[in-house]
Amino acid sequence: MAKIVFALNQSLDGFVDHDHPAFQPDPVLFRHFIDDVSGLAGCLYGRRMYETMRYWDGDHFEWDAPEREYAAAWQSKPKWVVSRTLKSVGPNASLIEGDLAAA
Repeated sequence: MAKIVFALNQSLDGFVDHDHPAFQPDPVLFRHFIDDVSGLAGCLYGRRMYETMRYWDGDHFEWDAPEREYAAAWQSKPKWVVSRTLKSVGPNASLIEGDLAAA
């Protein structure tokens, strides 16, 4: 049986900007996130957080090596997205539209 681990990252004002240097964690904290995601079996998201994380589905020329490593780890994990409004999800993701417990 799998173990579900709940994790939450939240800005105080609810704003996320992946491209702004002021919003990027320092290298030690970012290494923690890379290692954390690398060790997951998969990720469960609601619509809004999934849409935010879709940033990591891209391939941005300006990314440095740690950002590419994080993106590769995130892309490799299966994702389950719970939403009543989304009609489709991206690569390596499954849409859960009904009862989460049943899914």
